Amino acid sequence: MVATFKIAVLGAQGVGKSAIVRQFLYNEFSEVCVPTTARRVYLPAVVMNGHVHDLQIMDFPPITAFPVNTLQEWADVCCRGLRSVHAYILVYDICCFDSFEYIKTIRQQILETRVIGTSETPIIIVGNKRDLQRGRVIPRWNVSNLVKKTWKCGYIECSAKYNWHILLLFSELLKSVGCARCKHVHTTIRFQG
Repeated sequence: MVATFKIAVLGAQGVGKSAIVRQFLYNEFSEVCVPTTARRVYLPAVVMNGHVHDLQIMDFPPITAFPVNTLQEWADVCCRGLRSVHAYILVYDICCFDSFEYIKTIRQQILETRVIGTSETPIIIVGNKRDLQRGRVIPRWNVSNLVKKTWKCGYIECSAKYNWHILLLFSELLKSVGCARCKHVHTTIRFQG
């Protein structure tokens, strides 16, 4: 039986959450920014190191706060399924300080409100829009140091526009959720028809 890994993609408006997901799934990028207004669920199957994995990728619109309990989660249509995922991808725009502050707040709320016994849920911080490196607002080293050493989270910078580090992001994510077959150093990933 193939396990389904549930992944939540969160971030402020315009950081490129949907662009990352679409680049990963369809190898496409659009310059037109269409705001995500409702939760979108994608159900791809990927083959990683010769093993099939079903993913449930949930692309969420910006949320005002992480739901503190199951009742609040299910009362808001946009938040359904958010508390029970296997991993979180928190995306910020490397050129927008406010987007980093947003994921900083959401990360803290996740840690404070997750169901007991699931505190080890992996969180990967993603700095998107690396192609706009000249407009960076926080030095990469500072963010990487904070995220890896203080927050104990994974950190990756990518460019959805140029498909740079998108596959690396999802392969690292599968490794972090404890997929024993995904722990190889040289990871290959491809989609199942």
